[in-house]
Amino acid sequence: MISRIALVEDDRTLRTALRDALVGEGHEVQAAADGHEARALLRAQRFDLLVLDVMLPGPSGLELLRELRSRGDTTPVLLLTARGEEGDKVLGFELGADDYVTKPFSLRELLARVKAALRRRRQDGGAGDAGSAALQQFQLGPTRVDLSAFTAVRGGTTHALSKKEAAMLLLLRCAQGRAVSRAQFLREVWGGDQFVGDRTIDTHMLNLRQKVEVDPRQPQFLVTVHGIGYRLTGVGDLTEP
Repeated sequence: MISRIALVEDDRTLRTALRDALVGEGHEVQAAADGHEARALLRAQRFDLLVLDVMLPGPSGLELLRELRSRGDTTPVLLLTARGEEGDKVLGFELGADDYVTKPFSLRELLARVKAALRRRRQDGGAGDAGSAALQQFQLGPTRVDLSAFTAVRGGTTHALSKKEAAMLLLLRCAQGRAVSRAQFLREVWGGDQFVGDRTIDTHMLNLRQKVEVDPRQPQFLVTVHGIGYRLTGVGDLTEP
């Protein structure tokens, strides 16, 4: 199946090599060399995957990711980060990135991660395609969650949920108060991707708490079950504000 991929990388040699490799895998690739080109490209077209370098001339990759998620775009994003830039990786996940690779990386690893991301996208179909309205729309204290719209609204502020975050919440909602293990998240949300570990799951959960909890440091709804995973508690029917 041909997929449309946006590739944003300022290094010409690397950009050309990645584009040729992705085209060789049968994908349609549109490339941008800086943040301004990328912003125009992402506003003009829709893609199945965005491969995005963090360090760019003009708007950075993280700025572009923030803009993408703020307008409700759930396109999977694979970040390219420099070795040792741990803060960029964590912030990237918090902003809604789906995965990352660290430079220097092997072409084989990148293509494997691209393949995994596209496979998950096809398998997911989006959290809004599954479950009843009762599972999709619910209240967590003052926060109104709508998985079909990928939003969590509290106090007049709308937080955009990434595709992975919405899928995690749906899995927790379907568990009806039972603990969901990290292995289940890995299997059901990430499709058993060998490159995803517990830290990725925990980082996504940290980001979710920022969006749905009144005090993320003392979560009332997304509760840690030590040694296992997480449990969703205190779910209420969606009510009018």
